[in-house]
Amino acid sequence: MTPRKATLRSPTAAATLLAVSLAALAVLCVVRRVPMADTLVYRAEGAAVANGGDLYGFTVTEWQLPATYPPFAAILFVPTTWLPVGALKAAFLVGNTALLTLLVRLSCTLVGLPGRAPLLCAATAAALWLEPVFQTVLFGQINLALACLVLWDLTRRPGTLGKGFALGVAAGIKLTPAVFIAYYLLTGRVREGVTALASLAGTVAFGALVLPAASVDFFTRRVFETGRVGKAWIVDNQSLQGLVARLLHDADPGLFWAVPALLVAVGGLWLAARVHAGAGAYAGPRGMLVTAFTALLVCPISWSHHWVWCVPLLALLVAEGRPRLAAGVAVLFTARTFWLLPHQGDLDLRLPWWQQPLASPYALLCVALLASVLRQQNVRVVEHPQDDQQQAPTRHHVLRHDL
Repeated sequence: MTPRKATLRSPTAAATLLAVSLAALAVLCVVRRVPMADTLVYRAEGAAVANGGDLYGFTVTEWQLPATYPPFAAILFVPTTWLPVGALKAAFLVGNTALLTLLVRLSCTLVGLPGRAPLLCAATAAALWLEPVFQTVLFGQINLALACLVLWDLTRRPGTLGKGFALGVAAGIKLTPAVFIAYYLLTGRVREGVTALASLAGTVAFGALVLPAASVDFFTRRVFETGRVGKAWIVDNQSLQGLVARLLHDADPGLFWAVPALLVAVGGLWLAARVHAGAGAYAGPRGMLVTAFTALLVCPISWSHHWVWCVPLLALLVAEGRPRLAAGVAVLFTARTFWLLPHQGDLDLRLPWWQQPLASPYALLCVALLASVLRQQNVRVVEHPQDDQQQAPTRHHVLRHDL
């Protein structure tokens, strides 16, 4: 009998690859004594709620990090106070790994790729080393949880009971996912959009009921203090504001970024709705990713670990049969070029022109992707103006179109 070769499609080989990847990550965490600073912030927020402290008056860790999420999120963080710090960090490490596997599975569902266990294990093992995912794990962040909530909601069948609820909860934890509520409404899915709005309103009301003073403080003051989150000009920030600040060597670029950000926000949502309404099996996934990357680009601060949406982007490129582009994007999200640049003190604002692309790879990629999608839409309209009317949608087309 000929022995079967071990490939990534073999459950044993894929599980071994995932185990090795996880072991390497765990060893790295131990050797570098990773503080998981954001996990400690969440724990402090939960403690402030449990002990009746000032939710937005404390700072923790050597970086003096404050609470920046709505009161609803702080209430959800109360259980983090029930574990010792070491056990909590281990729980976040295991939990984020499981959430990454779920995000890979949801990304496959989004674009119609098979979600067999061996491929999920292999993809998870590789995705752990994408810089946004890696930083999410090292910081003990909740980006993967939020992405899974949003993507699960978007991939549910149209008309499913409660579709929109999970999206509203995600927006209640961190306001940024609320952009997908606008996406629902702009693409004609009013029921889902209204459900998400009601869910978001419910989180705000619950937070106000439990923490009335903190809710007033957050929504009338703290939500506008973007400086609490961090310095917008450092290389960690891969948003349009960070790109412009470093390019102009100006810590406060003002209208030079605010006006382009407004134009990109309006144009990006318009483009997302237009892409969603177009023909093709991947219209829905493309529209969703245009929305996600528009939000990341125009948000005042989009830390590198916020860009975990690179996972569904890579899934889409693979599904569309563009392996070379997928490989290039994967390399970009793994290279960590901005961490290689000198960025102590205010050096981020004094980078020469040739280092600017290395300092803002995610933002520049996002601009290029949006421009490419816009160009494809314009070309299709010019060359095939009647496609939408003439093409009979297949069942697969309909399912993807409704995402």
